[in-house]
Amino acid sequence: MNEAIYYSAFSRYLKDKFGCKVHKISIHAGMTCPNRDGSLSTDGCIFCDEVGSAAKPCKPDVSITEQLARGKSVMSRKYKAEKFLAYFQPFTNTYGPVDELARLYHEAITADDVVGLVIGTRPDCVSPEILDVIASIAREKYVQIEFGLQSIHDRSLDYLNRHHSYADFIKAHAMTRERGGISIGVHVILGIAGESEADMIDTARTLSDIGIDLIKIHQMHVIKGTRLEEMYNCGEYVTMSAEEYVTLLVTFLEHLSADIVIDRLIGDRSHDVLVAPRWSIKKRVMLRLIQDEFIRRNTRQGAKYEKK
Repeated sequence: MNEAIYYSAFSRYLKDKFGCKVHKISIHAGMTCPNRDGSLSTDGCIFCDEVGSAAKPCKPDVSITEQLARGKSVMSRKYKAEKFLAYFQPFTNTYGPVDELARLYHEAITADDVVGLVIGTRPDCVSPEILDVIASIAREKYVQIEFGLQSIHDRSLDYLNRHHSYADFIKAHAMTRERGGISIGVHVILGIAGESEADMIDTARTLSDIGIDLIKIHQMHVIKGTRLEEMYNCGEYVTMSAEEYVTLLVTFLEHLSADIVIDRLIGDRSHDVLVAPRWSIKKRVMLRLIQDEFIRRNTRQGAKYEKK
């Protein structure tokens, strides 16, 4: 699939920026989440499982350095990657003592062939102090913060049991932007119960208007051991078909600024933990369907977006 024709792919962005093939290595830093440790809730988000929704669960029982070494071995062999981003993925990776977080980030960024950091977190879990630490690293290396937003609609965030608001994201976005040098990424879910196509287009257009650098999109998928699995099994939640998702995704991308880099189009979980929709396992097939829909419409990312 020639994604460069239809949307701004992260893989191409990284190759242009660093001049070689760059891959992320997932790191488990032993973090938790205020939505799990009792600070806000003990239930977690309805879609999140015990590994923090990590696509390929990594283990916190080895050092950051060792996790990176293992990851580099795999990524170099499997994908011919030459440089790497240290990706603090599971749970909330700005949630902890600032000195300890700074130590972990610096351990990762000083590893051989690591050219940047990606830090996954929640909009309500960034402070001026931790952003100052991150901004100091960003003066030397590529740094991206990924905010798990999921939707701009507070009713949807309540449904997901997120325990934060869209206003929390706006505040976090402003604090991050004012420091400069930090790339801002956002996670968005398509197919949240109760959201119409217009609601999801509103998310695309609003995020485009306020200015983000990168987006990760995925379908609402059902993972074993989650509250969403219980809802799915009793008929409270119904997943989209592959065709419905492709149609909605391309519409979403049409209303998203072409300047925003696309890191992900489809959520990734292994077949042993994925309950539904099972079509997401066939990623090559899905990417082909997405390309075909772009061709059928004669469209591309940003085709229906006009900046305010």
